[in-house]
Formats: sequence, structure tokens, C-alpha cells
Amino acid sequence: MGPLIVSADARHLVYESGKPFFYLADTAWELLHRLDRDATSIYLHDRATKGFTVIQTVILAEHEYSRPNADGFLPLVDNDPAHPTDGYFAHVDWAVHEMNSLGLYAGLLPTWGDKWNTLWGAGPEIFTPENAFTYGHFLGERYHHADVIWILGGDRPIESDLHRAITNAMAAGIRHGDGGRGLITFHPPGQRCSSEWFHDAPWLNFNMAQTGHKRDRDNYTTIAADYARIPVKPCIDAEPGYEDHPNDFDASKGYLNDYDVRKAAYWSVFSGACGHTYGCHPIWQFAQRGWSPVTHPQHEWLEAKDLPGASQVQHLRHLVESRSPLKGIPDQSLIVGNSGNSGEHIAAMRADDGSYAFAYSPIGATVTVNMNLLPCGRYDVSWMDPRTGGFCIAGHVDATATVNFTPPTTGDGQDWVLVLDRATT
Repeated sequence: MGPLIVSADARHLVYESGKPFFYLADTAWELLHRLDRDATSIYLHDRATKGFTVIQTVILAEHEYSRPNADGFLPLVDNDPAHPTDGYFAHVDWAVHEMNSLGLYAGLLPTWGDKWNTLWGAGPEIFTPENAFTYGHFLGERYHHADVIWILGGDRPIESDLHRAITNAMAAGIRHGDGGRGLITFHPPGQRCSSEWFHDAPWLNFNMAQTGHKRDRDNYTTIAADYARIPVKPCIDAEPGYEDHPNDFDASKGYLNDYDVRKAAYWSVFSGACGHTYGCHPIWQFAQRGWSPVTHPQHEWLEAKDLPGASQVQHLRHLVESRSPLKGIPDQSLIVGNSGNSGEHIAAMRADDGSYAFAYSPIGATVTVNMNLLPCGRYDVSWMDPRTGGFCIAGHVDATATVNFTPPTTGDGQDWVLVLDRATT
């Protein structure tokens, strides 16, 4: 596939040829630690079939870190980042190659954050700036020919100069090892953004947010804030609410579902994100017998891989890619009146030349659009069903005055995407 770069306008990710790349990731944090090759192949083939483009996973995992992988290897000799274990990294090599062969970029976290900031979790803290550079260089050099996106951080904040120095040193080591081939970003803790600590860092190619696992979290506000930052950098919600995750970590409040997944995805992309990360609670931990469950998973991973949200997020990717992705810009001014709060928020985007416009209505509410903001002419009107990717044709309208558009159905769970296409294009 080749390396990815940031687009000329610094809003998108693209291939070196300039072809747009839609970052659609699945969260597979414990993949390299818990699954053997046969199970890994089942998972990766499933995700490739469902239209994902990135797999986010961790080399030094968080949970049961002291337990060997399926091949019987720990990742480091005596927990020393300067001395990786050959057997463990042979499995990482294979997994990265398997991802790439299926058209998936490996979104690799060199380590989970508890290995440099045990604010919570088991740790142990094993990194210094010196061994972080050595470890980063080892990784960058080992995978410099692979299709990799490097994700530093790992769900922990920067709380000291030492934390910052470790992160900067690891980034420098990767850059020295891979010659600058792979993009680098930073995965923050819940309700935080990489921009908070590293927006101006020259190694940070794009920003990540984690808006977390609570129903109707306003990730559109988070993405809009990062989108507005100077200097301009692409941004993404890399950890929204996971499908089948206890709402706000409390099972008594119910579990997030595919509807929650869709809302987070369309809100973030229509607010300016260059893609989106899906997550499923039993999948990220690969819940199965023999491993300790984390935060009350309801299913084992083999069953959970077919939950509906995992198939539905590809419809967002296909919609964006079917038009001119590099022209897309968020534009809430298209929505007349209050765009709604919490779970009723209507998010809108358009092409910078007015050739198309999208608006996401999470409860099937009427969308009132100021058509005067689009170039004069006739627009084809349709509604996309984000559950199926299917379209309902709804006629034509001229780009004059204010127009009300009413979705085919309304109510909780009846979300729709208004699609306006300029007839001349």
C-alpha cells in the first residue's frame, strides 16, 4: 500500500500518490498478546471484509502483561525495553505482515501508557528517555518497510517533564529508525486530546482524541476544537464509546449499542475528522475463557465480532469516498436554527465547491438547510440509511432560500443522513 502522508491542506491523510485515505480503525488493543495465529487470521479477515483500513493494537499490552503470548514469549528480556525478545517480535512481524496483506495498516502502539505512567493500572513503569529512544529506534528500523501508523501514548496523560521526555525520545527513535516513513500520533486518556500536549511537536502528524464510553458524549465539540487549532493538523476520535461497553463503565446503566456507534462516527467525521475509530468492548480485550474479563463483557470476542456496528461503520467510509473526500469541510452554518444538543445533535458538512452536502440527523428530525450557502442550481436529494448504506431518493430542490427536509422515519434509533448532490456534478 505504501506510506501515508498528510494532505497539502493538512486536513486529511492521503497516499503518496495523493489518493485520499479514510482512516477507519478497529480497536484491538490486546490482539498481539492474547491471540494465536489462527485466531488472529479469523479476526483480521473479518475486519478486512467489513471495510476497515487500520487495526489499532499494542505491542506491550496492559492487562496480564506478565503472562506470555500464545507462543510462550514475553516481549522483553527482564522488562528491559532495550532488549526485545526475538520470539515475541516474530509474532508481531507475522501479524503486521498479515494486516498489510489484507489491505490493513497496522496502527501500532509501542507500549500501553502504564509502562511510563502508572497513574492507574499494573505497570510496571520501565521507560526512561534513553531506553525509550532505543526501543523506538528498534521498532522504526524493524518495521520501516511495513505499512504502519505509530501511535504513542496509550491512555495516559503527560503529567511531568519526564513523561514528555520519554514520549519525545520514543518518537525521535522511531523517526531515526524508519527514516520518517510512518505517520506518528498520540493516544490520550478519556476526554483528552493529543493536542493538549503535543500539537506543536514536529513529530505529531495528526491529532487523536479519546471521547470515551458514555452515551451521547459530544465528540463533535472535541473534534471541532481540534479542527480549529493552528497550525492545522488532521484530527480523529480514536476512542469513542465502544459497542457493547457498559454505559459510563456502569452495567446498571445499560450497554452502548450500534446506534451509539453510528452517532459518534457521523458526528466526528461531519465535524472535520479525517476518519474514525470503531471499538467493541469484547473485541479490544479479546474476551474468552482463560483470560480475566475487564469491565463486564457480555460476549466472547468470536461472537462479538458480528455485532451490527462493526458492519455499519463502513457505510460512512463509502459515503465519504463516493464523493470528493479532499473537498469536504465541516459547516454547521448550513443548519438553520438550533442544531440540537446531546443525542439529538445534527452535524453538517459540505464540499468546499458546493458540489455536495451531508447532514446527519440522529433521531430522524427534520433538517432545515440554508440553501443560499450553496452554489445556485438544482440539487438531487436523497436519504442514506446508516444501518444499511441504502438510499431513499427524495427528488430535487433548487439552491434558494431555506428548505425543510424530512427523513423517511423518525424517533430514537431512526438516524438518517441527508445527501444533497449538485445536479451538474
